[in-house]
Amino acid sequence: MLGYKIRFVVLIISVVLLTQSIVPAGTWRLDEGKDWEALYAEGGDEFLLAVAEIKELVNTGQTKAARKAFAALKEDFPEIAGPDLDLFIKAEMYFCKGKLAKTIRTHNKLLTEHPKSRFRRAALERQFSIATAFLSGKKKFVLVFIKMKRYAEGIKIMDKITERAGIDTPIGVNAAVAVAENYQTRKKYNDAYLKWWEVSLQYQAGQIGRDALLGMAQCKRAVYNLHPEPERPFYDASCLSTAKSCYEKFKLLYIKDAEEIGVDEILNEINEQLGYKQYIIGRYYLKVGNKQASNLYYNMVVSDWPGTKAADLAKEMLTQNEDFTNSDQVSSEE
Repeated sequence: MLGYKIRFVVLIISVVLLTQSIVPAGTWRLDEGKDWEALYAEGGDEFLLAVAEIKELVNTGQTKAARKAFAALKEDFPEIAGPDLDLFIKAEMYFCKGKLAKTIRTHNKLLTEHPKSRFRRAALERQFSIATAFLSGKKKFVLVFIKMKRYAEGIKIMDKITERAGIDTPIGVNAAVAVAENYQTRKKYNDAYLKWWEVSLQYQAGQIGRDALLGMAQCKRAVYNLHPEPERPFYDASCLSTAKSCYEKFKLLYIKDAEEIGVDEILNEINEQLGYKQYIIGRYYLKVGNKQASNLYYNMVVSDWPGTKAADLAKEMLTQNEDFTNSDQVSSEE
């Protein structure tokens, strides 16, 4: 599947770089909810080195060393100290110990109690990395020996990230796309369609808009094709109509991509399926003795889906019905 691939985020490198109070160097500024801007000045090498060392210690599970490094960071850079940093350190130490649920809860507390914290972005990125692991199939033990995948937890975390950051931000849309792709991979096509649709409302162009439109088309088509092939005409085909509209729009907007993935062939197949469904309805009316309704559907197939196998079958049935009608008239005259 051509999809918008989510990259694992750098976990803690932005931890204290996201501060407005450090004037000397290497700091970050949040401009009215927009992207972070790096501000460079002199004398920031020691700070950057300390952050890089803490990142390595936390990510490799070196609990004691990480705790000492955080303490040293607070002592060497008192400007960053505060209750939000204490919560951030607490959450990161949980992560260092592999306690992911407590990491998420503590970062949630930080984000709720200190919504404008300089560590907000770092906390969101940590949550994103954990949620990505959950959506990739990371398991947890249930009842000691039973392992269970954590898709639902990952989706819940990603949805909350999108809610907090906004779908118009990079991390917000990345979270939404991750959920859509996870649903689609697990064949939860209706859920995936709704998430792709949510993304498409904000991004109607560019790579994200392209992937969202294609995802919507693929999901609606897959909903119909999930049914065994002989039984498909007996199910609702509105999803196919939606898929057709999305593929037609995709073909108009992304001509080269449409050629590469064979959109014309897909549209031909959808037309065949839609036509055949109407043909089956015509056969049903013929079976129950309503030739007028039967012919109505056969004519519809011939008119709406010309050039399809379904149209050829409908023409044959129209001819047969006409022959039967003429035969009945002759018999009645005799």
